[in-house]
Amino acid sequence: MDPIKPQILLCEDDTNLGMVLKNYLELNDYNVTLERDGKLGLAAFQREKFDLCLLDVMMPNMDGFTLAEEIRDVNPDVPLFFLSAKTMKDDIIQGYKLGADDYITKPFDSEVLLHKIKAILKRNEELHREEANAEYDLGQYHFNPRLRELSIGDKMQTLSPKENELLKMLSEYKNDLLSREIALKKIWGSDTYFNGRSMDVYIAKLRKYLREDPAIEIVNIHGNGFRLVVTE
Repeated sequence: MDPIKPQILLCEDDTNLGMVLKNYLELNDYNVTLERDGKLGLAAFQREKFDLCLLDVMMPNMDGFTLAEEIRDVNPDVPLFFLSAKTMKDDIIQGYKLGADDYITKPFDSEVLLHKIKAILKRNEELHREEANAEYDLGQYHFNPRLRELSIGDKMQTLSPKENELLKMLSEYKNDLLSREIALKKIWGSDTYFNGRSMDVYIAKLRKYLREDPAIEIVNIHGNGFRLVVTE
């Protein structure tokens, strides 16, 4: 069985450069979606799942910096590279402040870009592998997200996929604030009113599952989100 090729979103309004780069990356075993402006790039990002984004800074309809902010709202973790003819220090700093993993000035060497992409995707793959195998001790409870199992003593509860994702995020943010917006966008796909009500139902279910240990509490931080408080 062939390995799944990483998905790259390439937003570049220079038609020639865009096609050359797309063809080069596809020759090196990447699937590339090429869009010619920021608005089309955002629509593509909302429609599909990408492993990495390459964004030109100067684009019509929505520039690369604005697009990066929108992408970071949906997924704060996806690797993001800026491609730019702008070499001013302020522009480069702004790119990194927006959460860029790299800021590559034009003209650039495609082979160097390829190695940078390989390095960051390898790093992310290793991080995701570690996260996928992570287990959590929450007071008297043991939580195994990979198996969707929450156990205390000899009692075990199998969680639904959404219960599991929500408890995993709460566990990652243990004793810290988990923003409603971040949780809704990551698990439900958007932070609409109805999704918010749905999340409240799942929070109530998790509180019920965790009620046997008085040292654990899911606290509602009004208007902001939730804290999984575990008193040691």
